[in-house]
Amino acid sequence: MVFSREAVPRVWKSEQLTVEPPIKSEDDAPLPSLSIHLDRTKNSGASQDEVVYLIGRPVEALDAWLDAAKIDKGGVFRAIDRWGHVSGRALDPKAVNDIVKTRVAQAGLEVGEFSAHGLRSGYLTEAANRGIPLPEAMEQSRHRSVQQASSYYDSATRRSGRAARML
Repeated sequence: MVFSREAVPRVWKSEQLTVEPPIKSEDDAPLPSLSIHLDRTKNSGASQDEVVYLIGRPVEALDAWLDAAKIDKGGVFRAIDRWGHVSGRALDPKAVNDIVKTRVAQAGLEVGEFSAHGLRSGYLTEAANRGIPLPEAMEQSRHRSVQQASSYYDSATRRSGRAARML
C-alpha cells in the first residue's frame, strides 16, 4: 500500500483496512485516506461497525510500517522478537499496555503513571488543545460517554480558555 500524493495505493489484503478516495488538503493537494474497521471493542455491540479514519501523514506512517514489516495481509500491529522478526499474528491487546510500560521504564519515567489507556485519553487532550470539537474527536476515539470524554477536554481547555482570562 504505497502512498504518495500522486500514486494510487496498492490493494490491501485485509478486511480491516480500506483505501478511501483522497481528501483535498488546504492547498488542494490530494492526501491519502484510509478507513480502519476495528474488531469488536469494549464499547461496541456485536452488530456495530466500528470505523476510524486516517488522512495524510498518519496514512504514510502506517504505510511505512507495513512496508518495513513486510505486512500485506492480516493484523497490522504484531509482536517483534529480540532478533527483529515480525510475528505472523496480531498483537494481543494486553501487549500494548506492556509495550507502553516497557518504553516508559526505558525512558526513566515512573511506570505507574502511564498505561495504554493514556494513549486514548491523551488523544482527546491533544484534540482539545488543537480546538477540535468534542463530538468530532469522540467519533475518532470511539468514546461513548460525553461525560468521560469531556473531562479530558475540561482539563485541557481550563488552563488556556477564555474563562481563565476574566479574573
